[in-house]
Parts: sequence; structure tokens; C-alpha cells
Amino acid sequence: MANLPDEQFIERIADRVGLDESGAAPRHLRAKLYSALVQQQAKTGRLMSLTAIGSGGRRLCIFEKLVQIAPVGEATKSLNFCRVCHARVLAERVDNPPIYWSGCPYVEFKKS
Repeated sequence: MANLPDEQFIERIADRVGLDESGAAPRHLRAKLYSALVQQQAKTGRLMSLTAIGSGGRRLCIFEKLVQIAPVGEATKSLNFCRVCHARVLAERVDNPPIYWSGCPYVEFKKS
């Protein structure tokens, strides 16, 4: 499945997953898809830096904020820090994970 274009990949996953009554995919599946898409973006080039993301209006989680204000280069600030965060691991495995940080994209899946 790794060689499929993104749309076909997502459609194949959606075909294998049962939908709930609202028609939405389970929260943990949405978290896995988000993680896979960001990981795929990182393979094609550098991600937008946390400085640019923060100045663009998106809220950063507490860990991203720490990296944003740290005295490190923009290349370091362009890494996918969610990849090593326990919030990602919880969100991908539990439909209602005990994570509450504002600005965390995985908390947003919990709300919907």
C-alpha cells in the first residue's frame, strides 16, 4: 500500500473501517491518518518551522512552544515533534485519550 497515491491509500483504509452512526471514522483512525500524512509530508521535504506556524496563527502545544522559543535553528524547528509525543501514541490507540494540552492536534480529534 505504500506505493499508492494518497487518495487511493486513504480510500482503501476507509473501505476497511466500519463507520459509526454519524458516518465519521473512529477518532483513533483519524489520528493515525493525520500522523501518516504528516510523516509523508516530512519525506518530501522540510516541514514548515514552528516559528512560521506560530506566527501564522495556529496554536502550538506546550512542547512545540518550548522548541519554538529555544535557541535552535529553523531546521530543528521544522522537525515533526508530534512523532515522539505520547499524545500521538495515545490518540492512535484510544478513542478518548487522556490528553488535554491546548494546541495539540490530537486533542482536536478527541473533540469531534
